[in-house]
Amino acid sequence: MAVDDILNNAKENDISHMLCVAIDLEGSPNIIELAKQHEMVSASVGIHPNTELEKEASADEIIALANLDEVVGIGETGLDYFRSEGDLEWQRDRFRTHITVAKELKKPLIIHTREAKDDVIKILKEEGADSVGGVMHCFVEDWETAQAAMDLNFLISFSGIVTFKNAKELHEVAKQVPLEKMLVETDSPYLAPMPYRGKTNQPAYVRHVAEFVAKLKEVEFDEVAKQTTNNYNNLFN
Repeated sequence: MAVDDILNNAKENDISHMLCVAIDLEGSPNIIELAKQHEMVSASVGIHPNTELEKEASADEIIALANLDEVVGIGETGLDYFRSEGDLEWQRDRFRTHITVAKELKKPLIIHTREAKDDVIKILKEEGADSVGGVMHCFVEDWETAQAAMDLNFLISFSGIVTFKNAKELHEVAKQVPLEKMLVETDSPYLAPMPYRGKTNQPAYVRHVAEFVAKLKEVEFDEVAKQTTNNYNNLFN
């Protein structure tokens, strides 16, 4: 699907803005260019924890790309002990580098965590990441982890996973997270929400995530839409 079609579909579903999140430095210039061309798109710069490199990027290399107005966040960064094996100290070092960059540029972090929740919270605390805050992207962890993240000035972001019938524990977490601490997302092109599960995801579908969260929390859809939009604008300036 062409970019213009994706953006038009989003507009037709009352999506006014979106954040395109980087997973490596090679693709970051394309994301930044997309943000320059389209007012409804912002960019982040970062290296996903599962992206293995021959030579790690320095903080200065990340800053060189991220120090632009179109770039509103640092990431996707974090830890993933599910997909990567062996000594993962390189992941932890990279994570710390991203936090250093975020603090230098005063831009929030976009955190990925999978089977690494304790180390993620530990490093966020050790590196003083609460000074910039950010978002726990595509959250699937337990309530205790959500609480720890919120205490560190991080929002909890729910993707299409929260709409899945078998995500019972996540449903309970979503019920407990205050709306003022919540975001909704797609993680496109993955994790399409019901009723599109298994299909290619797109930003327009984030509406279904918000509708499902509204039902879980027994509030009006407009309340979820307005509050999560305000949360995004406050976090990413």
